[in-house]
Amino acid sequence: MKQLLQNMKDGKAVIEEVPIPTPKEKTARIRTGASLVSAGTERMVVSFAEKNLIGKAASRPDLVKQVLDKARREGLISTIEAAFTKLEEPMALGYSSAGVIDAMGPGLEGFKIGDRVACAGSGYAVHAEYAVVPQNLMVKIPDNVSFENAAFATIGAIALQGFRLASPQIGESVAIIGIGLVGMITAEISRAAGCQVFCIDLDPARIQFAMDQKYHAVLRAEAEAAAASFTHGHGFDHVLICADTPSNDPVELAGNIAREKGNIVAVGAVGMNIPRKMYYAKELNFIVSRSYGPGRHDPQYEEYGHDYPLGYVRWTESRNIAAIVDLLASEKINIASLITHRFPIEDATDAYELITGKTGTPFTGVLLTYPIQEPINIGKNTRPATISPSTQVHPRKLISVGVLGAGNYANAMFLPAIQKVGGIQKVAIASSTGLKAAHAAKKYQFGMATSNETDILQSPDIDLVAILTRHNLHAGQILEAIKHRKHVFCEKPLGISIEEVIQIAKAMEKNTDLKLTVGFNRRFAPLTLQMKRFFQTHDEPFAIHYRINAGALPDSHWLNDPAIGGGRIVGEGCHFIDFMTYLVGMPPISVSASGLQGSESAAHSNVVATYTYADGSVGTMSYLANGDKSLPKEYIEVFMGGKSAILNDFRSLQLHQKGHIKKYQSYLRQDKGQKNLWKAFLDSVMQKKAAPIPYQDLYQDALAAFYTIKSLESGTRLDIPSLKELMANQNNSN
Repeated sequence: MKQLLQNMKDGKAVIEEVPIPTPKEKTARIRTGASLVSAGTERMVVSFAEKNLIGKAASRPDLVKQVLDKARREGLISTIEAAFTKLEEPMALGYSSAGVIDAMGPGLEGFKIGDRVACAGSGYAVHAEYAVVPQNLMVKIPDNVSFENAAFATIGAIALQGFRLASPQIGESVAIIGIGLVGMITAEISRAAGCQVFCIDLDPARIQFAMDQKYHAVLRAEAEAAAASFTHGHGFDHVLICADTPSNDPVELAGNIAREKGNIVAVGAVGMNIPRKMYYAKELNFIVSRSYGPGRHDPQYEEYGHDYPLGYVRWTESRNIAAIVDLLASEKINIASLITHRFPIEDATDAYELITGKTGTPFTGVLLTYPIQEPINIGKNTRPATISPSTQVHPRKLISVGVLGAGNYANAMFLPAIQKVGGIQKVAIASSTGLKAAHAAKKYQFGMATSNETDILQSPDIDLVAILTRHNLHAGQILEAIKHRKHVFCEKPLGISIEEVIQIAKAMEKNTDLKLTVGFNRRFAPLTLQMKRFFQTHDEPFAIHYRINAGALPDSHWLNDPAIGGGRIVGEGCHFIDFMTYLVGMPPISVSASGLQGSESAAHSNVVATYTYADGSVGTMSYLANGDKSLPKEYIEVFMGGKSAILNDFRSLQLHQKGHIKKYQSYLRQDKGQKNLWKAFLDSVMQKKAAPIPYQDLYQDALAAFYTIKSLESGTRLDIPSLKELMANQNNSN
């Protein structure tokens, strides 16, 4: 399918051919009929992308600080590579569209194939022939509302949310500062609600356009005098700022023309240095509107489909969009008059020449159109398409590899590592949207990009599957890969439940010729190997302290969701448990864990766990999310038999023995062992030797993470059973 993408590195907007996306749980795949170009948000993105590196840095000093902090922690080369990798990723543009449902994911409620819908959301309602949209970001549209008009529903919801926050009554006066697209829709809503509407802008063409639509409209220079006349000297009951400018003038103007105790709502992105004297004298109410309404930026609402009760949140973003659709259906607002330009998706880049002002042509509503005609015939074959970059692969000449997942970890760590190691046939890569897979396939020379995991899991041309997806998908994908006789590399964790680990162990027992490993790369880091050699002749127990400055995540982050990420200890803490397993030479046999007092998320994100080992060793993991990011993430101290070692964030190592110190330092790059682990796993597959990480370690490290949570929740020390014991108990209970 065709999709409009923005390259953030060179600023070019391009039309790319990418795989048709696959709908996930509580989502639908939409065949797009029309999408609306946002002259504000999208122009800002394009303008930023077109700047050179110095210009980008000057406009986003916050990002520069993040890059500098990362360079101090992880090294200059690692940081530069990560920054350019991020810039090279194509950005999907668009967030307001309409079309028809042609496929549905499991659990979707209230919709069926063939429904005509208006769609919302950055990353969802994109400028593409097909899009996957979550349940709460689409609403049905009646037959008398065209796709073109319905494509305005999301932008309309932005205007409507600002209007609702002002709470105007019939007959009250409303001033709108900035009459671009959002401003004009706000004017339409205000007029439909029975308000007296007054429009202000800097652009004479926009003023004339508003006057043609029978609005009272004036240029900024005339605003104060005209406003006094319009309101008979009282000032406006409500002022809605829909302008898009860093200037503080709209806020000052709003204060000047508002009545005493009036309401001012910032709908657009404007300077907000509020002049106290003016606002104090009139005791004005100032509110910043949050986009489409309640639910915006809440993953539980937008991604997972959890609605807010209507009795407590009357107007969510979805209900605001539905209200706009109702206004369109009843013809109480006139959207068609706002459409000034249409571009077929093939010519979408011309639309960006228009909205960035390069053509000098005035515009209001700019639509992208797609090659479908109503009524649409929904075919039965909804299998996602694949695309094949120019790279040609020849499976079976080398180990042939398929990759599931093309997200941040894949692009920042895994794919660069396998590129450096080489020695494989890169057959296919998949991502649910298809977009990231297409980018990765082109950059890393895979033979095929797809949005369908079965194209990889069931392909007879693939020997080895690398699983880099979200944690709740790992176990199912591992089992499916084993079923189809494939070796498996799985980025941690192995699974998010004990039952999943047991199922994987049973499957591997029946397929002893297959190899499985988990991305416990830290045991393969160069400085880790140096430390291991230092302690190799030990005959006493270890004392290990592993401190992780994990950093805070919002409660809504998917990693904190036990059903998706498994929680931070299961999802990431297993890394550090495995490191101690490797150093001691055996997995732990007991755990005692405590969390910081406070909310449940705080307790599960700030954990101190002590592990004991059969040889008497003791390891402490302090996993903390309440620290400052300037402190290095990982710090390890090890004591044993008159020796001590300090490993600081895999960039420096100190080895202390008999009063002498050996120091090892990596100044430019942090190396956590990703490349070494992948090479070791490939060697085990190609040379048919033991997997690089013993299966006992994989399984017991996973169990140790689960029992850490059990200990945390029970407040007691717990023995960690062996997987064989659990499997035997399961068999006996059956």
